[in-house]
Amino acid sequence: MNLRDLGIVYRKELRDLLRDRRTIISMFVVPLVMMPLVSASVGIVALHQMREVMQETYPIMVLGGEDSPKTLTALRQLDNLEFVAAAPDYKQQIADKKIRAAVEIPPGFDAALDNGAPATIRIYDYEGEFKSETATRTLRDFFSDWRDQTVAARLAQRNLPKDLTHPFEVETDNVAPPEKVSGNLLGALLPYIVLITCLAGAIYPAIDLTAGEKERGTMETLLSSPVQRMDLALGKCLTVMTVSMTTVGLSLASSGVTLLLVKHFGANLMRQSGLPLAVSPLALLAVFALMLPTALFFSSALLSIGLFARNTKEANSYLQPMMIVVIFPAMMSLLPGFELNYVRALIPVVNASLLCKEVLSGAYHWNYIALVFGSSCAYAAVALTAAVALFKRESVIFRA
Repeated sequence: MNLRDLGIVYRKELRDLLRDRRTIISMFVVPLVMMPLVSASVGIVALHQMREVMQETYPIMVLGGEDSPKTLTALRQLDNLEFVAAAPDYKQQIADKKIRAAVEIPPGFDAALDNGAPATIRIYDYEGEFKSETATRTLRDFFSDWRDQTVAARLAQRNLPKDLTHPFEVETDNVAPPEKVSGNLLGALLPYIVLITCLAGAIYPAIDLTAGEKERGTMETLLSSPVQRMDLALGKCLTVMTVSMTTVGLSLASSGVTLLLVKHFGANLMRQSGLPLAVSPLALLAVFALMLPTALFFSSALLSIGLFARNTKEANSYLQPMMIVVIFPAMMSLLPGFELNYVRALIPVVNASLLCKEVLSGAYHWNYIALVFGSSCAYAAVALTAAVALFKRESVIFRA
């Protein structure tokens, strides 16, 4: 390997890519303009939607209760529920989202409470539907409070203390700082975005430096130069990796700036939603460093695949499915309870996704970091070796 020749190839390829408008758009415009706009828009819309949902009035149906005016009067005082007339097709109306829930009050419910007899309140809802579950939660909270009031009244009638059925309190205190709480929330989504960005940033330059060279007829010129095939392959891999990591770095930087802007301009919405919004710059820098071997792995693999293509159209048909292949392991960070262990630390892409999630949540497990970084470097070395070997085979480069 000749470092001087490697540097010449690297500078030449990078300069040619930067002259291409499509490279500038994918490398700078998308992470610096499009991603912040999309992220901020989605975040603001989500917060507004959350506030509207919290303030929304949910239509529900009360079945029975005509002989229980005390309970019915208290229930109708709830502000965020709209009571509609009872109908026999209440289940279908819930399924059609015309009403959000229905509550069935058994006959003689008030009398049963006064006499100490058991009674059952039945709530019908649409499980998994957010608004229906919100209305159901409101009804459950009401009847839970109504039950406590009934118990307290019964104790008072017997001159017994109210705390007889409530001997202790349970309180929850959050010990994690806002950075870790926010990092734990962002750690589910940001690694997925970073991995997809890393791959997307490498696809176009990989196609351009392989199939694009063949189409333009410049591949023969490169191969006839006194540069060794190894230096040529390494120079192209480093070029693709540079574009990919630049895209990742700009995406992380723009995401950090976007979070700061949302935190500043959406402070009231954040307080109303109860969600913290803080991320450590050190965590973002660590994520960037951890993506280096993964970016080299992607770059080498994409160059190897692109080298088989006869033209850019064929290369696109080969490389675009790679996005689907990477999406599924990258989504592992989105799965609740799916955490990093020694086995998952050896699975490509999955290990990077889960490790970035841990780092963003403020957990630096150095044994996992060393294992993930080492295994990712090993996979990158294998992919790079394959790319160099393919560049030495003219039957692949000049495949008819």
